[in-house]
Amino acid sequence: MRSVVVIGGGIVGLAVAAELASRGDRVTVLEKEKRWGAHQTGHNSNVVHAGLYYKPGSLKARMSVAGNASMVAFAREHGVPVDVCGKLVVATSEDELPRLHALASRAEANGVPAKLISAAEALDYEPEVACVAALRVESTGIISYAGVCDALVRLLDGHDLRLQSPALAIRTVGSHVEVATPQGVVRGDVLVNCAGLQSDRIALLAGLQPSARIVPFRGEYYELRRTELVRGLIYPVPDPTLPFLGVHLTRMLDGSVHCGPNAVLALRREGYRWRDVSLRDVVDVARFPGTWKLARKFARTGVDEVLRSLSRRRFAESLARLVPAVEESDLVRAESGVRAQAMLPDGSLVDDFLIESAPRQVHVLNAPSPAATSALEIARHIASLT
Repeated sequence: MRSVVVIGGGIVGLAVAAELASRGDRVTVLEKEKRWGAHQTGHNSNVVHAGLYYKPGSLKARMSVAGNASMVAFAREHGVPVDVCGKLVVATSEDELPRLHALASRAEANGVPAKLISAAEALDYEPEVACVAALRVESTGIISYAGVCDALVRLLDGHDLRLQSPALAIRTVGSHVEVATPQGVVRGDVLVNCAGLQSDRIALLAGLQPSARIVPFRGEYYELRRTELVRGLIYPVPDPTLPFLGVHLTRMLDGSVHCGPNAVLALRREGYRWRDVSLRDVVDVARFPGTWKLARKFARTGVDEVLRSLSRRRFAESLARLVPAVEESDLVRAESGVRAQAMLPDGSLVDDFLIESAPRQVHVLNAPSPAATSALEIARHIASLT
């Protein structure tokens, strides 16, 4: 029986651990926080993505489409709340129609059930939406990813699950990998790094020179007071020239409506507020050449995102493009999230999941959205690599 050490207790790390345990491995999971899924998993929009945005044939496309089905099935099997409610991607002007049609073609290439509908048909789904046409995506859902983590932890009963156990040092000794923690040294035959926002640092700690570095982007959200304005999920047509999707509206399982996120550079890897600042993290970002190349390329977009972060009025105006009835007074500040975005030295953002290996080691170095949707598929893929 092999022993495997998994670093990171978010949904990907727990899914990897559960998959390896189901194959007969003895698993130890090390999580530095006091609870499972404390960072990206616990601060995302809880959407089960359909897989329509991603380049056909990419890991994101294949794993998101498969993950949509496997995650919904897992939730239903284990009593985790889930609702496959579908969503609308809306073109709000004529000049967005070519991008909407291109998205429909990509959905078809990826095997995602989606159909183009008229503005009048869109009103049947969302009476308050403003658009000239829309793409209806039936397989998108909402879920409790915290509930998925709880279910995975239950499946790992009998294995060694350790909270408040950060990895302090890593070395390979003969046929084993050793991880030093505050509670002592943990040994395993294989190491799997699923540390999310800290994944590149864990890779460096293990002796790997990762091809990309993590640059944290904070996504800020509001909640909508007048929840009756939104029935399900309303998304904008993405602009392929911009790095992120844009603000959207998502009805949650409890009936609340989440609005956002925008995207601003976080001043701490786990910095959910402007006042959360880490000198080490700021210096790391400033020293990385890719940061400045990205900043030059998207200077105008970056300024717009910061201004929207600081102005509830601007945030409301962005949402009103989709739902004109939204007003500034409707918005209440909600929790933010931080996206662990891998960046290359040339300033380009890593577009696909990035997984790199070394002897007795596998490192998940880029797993932003749709990683939660794809967690069970990522886990199967990693299990095949160990």
